[in-house]
Amino acid sequence: MNGQITFVLGGARSGKSRFAEKLVFETGSHKIYLATSQAFDQEMLDRIEKHQSDRGAGWVTVEEPVDINRVLKSSSEPDNVILLDCLTLWISNLMMAEKDIPSAFSDLCETLTSLEGDVILVSNEVGQGIVPDNAMARAFRDHAGLLHQEIAALADEVYFVTAGLPQKLK
Repeated sequence: MNGQITFVLGGARSGKSRFAEKLVFETGSHKIYLATSQAFDQEMLDRIEKHQSDRGAGWVTVEEPVDINRVLKSSSEPDNVILLDCLTLWISNLMMAEKDIPSAFSDLCETLTSLEGDVILVSNEVGQGIVPDNAMARAFRDHAGLLHQEIAALADEVYFVTAGLPQKLK
């Protein structure tokens, strides 16, 4: 039996990660935090430390900026829940590493549907603003929009969080 896939979307500072963490706690399962961020400066290091402190004890944190499928496969068990935060940072990492993004998305979707444990994925909704003024930013927005559609289609539950208020879409 496959685990449940939950997808949580929202804008920056919308409360999406806090809501996703609440969903993790409600499962009562072992908590694994799959972090895709990379600390390139002190400000990001400070953000990461704050997130870890806010989560509190009881989490196993795995940092993996690119090969998230490996971590998902190795960490998924029926009594584990994996919180992947976040997909948009993962997309940025793929772009910086010049990876084959359509293949990476396909591989992720295949992995998600084969996992034994629950997984909750967090991502930033980036398609509600103006059209970016440069090609790289437009490509990022397009990649995020396409991945979000794919994840939402296969997810069991989808939430959109605004101002800390989750709205269930699916």
